[in-house]
Amino acid sequence: MGTSDEEIDRLLGKLTPRARALLLTGATTWRTKAEPAVSLRELVMSDGPAGVRGEAWDERITSVLLPSASAIAATWDEALVERLGGLLAAEARRKGVDVLLAPTLNLHRSPLGGRHFECLSEDPELTGRIGAALIRGVQAHGVAATAKHYVANDSETDRLTVDVRVGERALREVYLAPFEAAVAAGVRLVMAGYNAVNGTTMTASALLTDPLKSEWGFDGVVVSDWGAVRGTVDTARAGLDLAMPGPEGPWGEALARAVADGDVPGATVDDKARRLLRLAARLDALGGPDSPRARPTGESRGGERPAAVRASSAARDTCLSVSVDDPHGAEHLSDRAPSPNRGSSRPVPTGESRGGERPAAVRASSAVRDTCLSVSVDGPHGAEHLSNSAPSPSRGSSRPVPTDNARGTERPSAPAPSPTRDDRTRARVRALARRAVAAGAVLLANRDVLPLDPERLATVAVIGAHAARTRTQGGGSAGVFPGEEVSVLDGIRAELRDRAARVVHVPGPRPDGPAPPLAPDDCTAPRSGLPGVLLRMLDAEGRELYAERRLGGRLLEPRLVPGAHTVEICARLRPRTAGRWTLGVAGFGRMSLTLDGRTLLAGDFPPRTDDPAVVHVNPPAHYATADLAVGRDALLVARRELAPGTGRATVLVAAPPAPDVAAALSEAARAAAGADAAIVVVGTTEHGESEGHDRTDLALGATQDALVRAVTAVNPRTVAVVNSGGPVELPWRERAGAVLLAWFPGQEGGAGLADVIFGRAEPGGRLPTTWPAALADAPVTRTRPDRAGRLDYDEGLHVGHRGWLRHHRTPAYWFGHGLGYTTWSYDELTVPTAARAGDDLTVRVRVRNTGVRQGREVVQVYLARPASALDRPVRWLAGYAAVRARPGETATATVRVPARALRHWSVAEHAWRTETGTWRVLAGRSAGDVPLTADLEVIPAPGE
Repeated sequence: MGTSDEEIDRLLGKLTPRARALLLTGATTWRTKAEPAVSLRELVMSDGPAGVRGEAWDERITSVLLPSASAIAATWDEALVERLGGLLAAEARRKGVDVLLAPTLNLHRSPLGGRHFECLSEDPELTGRIGAALIRGVQAHGVAATAKHYVANDSETDRLTVDVRVGERALREVYLAPFEAAVAAGVRLVMAGYNAVNGTTMTASALLTDPLKSEWGFDGVVVSDWGAVRGTVDTARAGLDLAMPGPEGPWGEALARAVADGDVPGATVDDKARRLLRLAARLDALGGPDSPRARPTGESRGGERPAAVRASSAARDTCLSVSVDDPHGAEHLSDRAPSPNRGSSRPVPTGESRGGERPAAVRASSAVRDTCLSVSVDGPHGAEHLSNSAPSPSRGSSRPVPTDNARGTERPSAPAPSPTRDDRTRARVRALARRAVAAGAVLLANRDVLPLDPERLATVAVIGAHAARTRTQGGGSAGVFPGEEVSVLDGIRAELRDRAARVVHVPGPRPDGPAPPLAPDDCTAPRSGLPGVLLRMLDAEGRELYAERRLGGRLLEPRLVPGAHTVEICARLRPRTAGRWTLGVAGFGRMSLTLDGRTLLAGDFPPRTDDPAVVHVNPPAHYATADLAVGRDALLVARRELAPGTGRATVLVAAPPAPDVAAALSEAARAAAGADAAIVVVGTTEHGESEGHDRTDLALGATQDALVRAVTAVNPRTVAVVNSGGPVELPWRERAGAVLLAWFPGQEGGAGLADVIFGRAEPGGRLPTTWPAALADAPVTRTRPDRAGRLDYDEGLHVGHRGWLRHHRTPAYWFGHGLGYTTWSYDELTVPTAARAGDDLTVRVRVRNTGVRQGREVVQVYLARPASALDRPVRWLAGYAAVRARPGETATATVRVPARALRHWSVAEHAWRTETGTWRVLAGRSAGDVPLTADLEVIPAPGE
């Protein structure tokens, strides 16, 4: 189908004004409306950016899980990010998804932002470049990307109602800049946020038209965040094009009536419908029911659709081959490549539904998964970052799990398929995800401890709860269910499996935080005795409508059926620790929790917010305690009634008694003292970093800090691995032999980190955000609106490293900081003697590898305007480029500095202007380490 304006107008002419208006509201939670009159099929959307979940919150429908967005930005590697975008596109096509709701282009304005893991960086230039690379990678393969959340949606506190007050210049130069870069990259959709900016909610804001559509020329679709549309006429008259979700909402029939009554101009609605049709044409969605895209569907957040799945042969014909060839393939590897069985993982099982048959969503996902994804990681230099023999496909593969049905009978699992070329495909996918881990890992400090030499190790102590249960992703709507996960402990054990070194694991004290959802290794489903829980849906009289075994206690979308009244989760606890357990249930409405028939809690718990991330993804839990004994199983039953506005999410939680902190610390110290090297892993919890709320501090908690201190006190060869999505305080950082930032590293986290720890890969990451030593030092800490609901961005342009420089403060680690396994000298900076205003310029930086192994260096260029008549940052990032060199070699980084880096927004003229005169160019390794400087004369453009 052509995408010309003439063709789109021809199709538009086939629709009545009412049909055009109705087209602009979603058909379901994740789908747009089909329109047979123009052969328009539904468009399917899915959250991102670390993975593509699809339409259902079902742990049996698995997804590839990449490192968090903050880890991706830490690569400072646009070519790699494009390849990761291609992998996400392949995942989207496998799941029948047309539109990926990613990337998130909001900034790390304050280190307290709860959703930093999903955002890229503190800097508009880096965010814009990395975001544009992801967009190009996704859209090169027929899937639309979405730049979100437009604009200034940089924190979570009161995010549905907060009114961000930001100056026009800061808005243009800082917060809108990444979205402008996304539009320049051709992004297909832009998502309007929940928040207001300068008094107007974003779904009704004039900013959706100017600069987005008029000045920047955006010809795609502006979609609302889910539930962000609160009115009809004001939002329809603005630049919003599509209201999600549906079918209910403020648009729909109300919008059709507003058009008929003349409250909304028909031409305005025509433009919106035209944009939606243009998007559909670009996605091959104007071909009617035979349009070549698999569209497996599952249960949606609003509960409109059953968990049925359609997987057609057409889906298998749209297989996608994503090339990730890298001309610098061996850059992160030594000559030793990992053996195929390294990096083994914990498999995450899949389930079967009522009657012993796997759910349709699982069947369809499996049917198209291995036929639609082909990723090549073999570059022209062969080894790339992994050997050509990637991790064994048999390790970490999902396995089907049978389920209890309504009659309590058990059906056998389907036989496992024989290995095929699709196993090799999965291995390649895992290899690319593993490579991304090493590329984004940031070596914050190293006192000649890393890399560890496996041949010189007799015993390695791996310490910490996060070592065995590494947190691979952040909390909230972007979550996915990976088919396999490699913990840090898994990765280290796999690396040392064929060597003489012994690996000792000690969990240490339990990290601070509430009880987690019940895990399958702690319980069994009562009817089958298999690991997991029994989910039942009951009617108002308590009669069972259906039942199925699920894999854990966190069930966000129990399947709705006619007459559904109560969700019930039953589990037989198998305590491995005696004492007082913490038990609970999370959700809203009338809930109860019983243990062996005894009521532990009961009550009505109404929602205190309508934030969808809280209602549908992270509802609060209510707790009770009970004494349990080892060897005595206990039946735990949670019930919640379904009611309008309370969602369906129901979570059964359980935690054993916490170990004695002093004893746990002593055990960790003994293990570390007896080891040749200690690796201690600490990090945040899901309740610390998640969508829906900001953090209140940056502390890891007293017990985790005490754990690192105890280990470093007895073993100077201690590697502290930090498992977080954003900045945390590291009060012990000077005591550790090395500090390695792992971020939320995705499903291959442990394998990629083991590559770094043992020197197979160089830590490639550079910080995308400044890390404070203490929260009190950070220039911007306010994320909570005042009593009037306003949040003032008083810092103006001075966000991130700009604010640190303005206030003459020194952080723990500067923006751009990161060590490799070699050293570099910065020898020469070459800049033009003069440049015309409005022109790009080229800067060259000569560096030399002064270390003993080859490496990669990210050369960063900053600008300053000391004599400016305007308020400006002390310096700001203007460009960057990576170079590679062997020991003793020199390399020259050619850095393009775009004209936009020198311009400023004139509030008086409402236009971009560039100051002429003397500018300063600085080059170095981070915002705080710029040893080379040179002056540049900017002269007026011709005619000025």
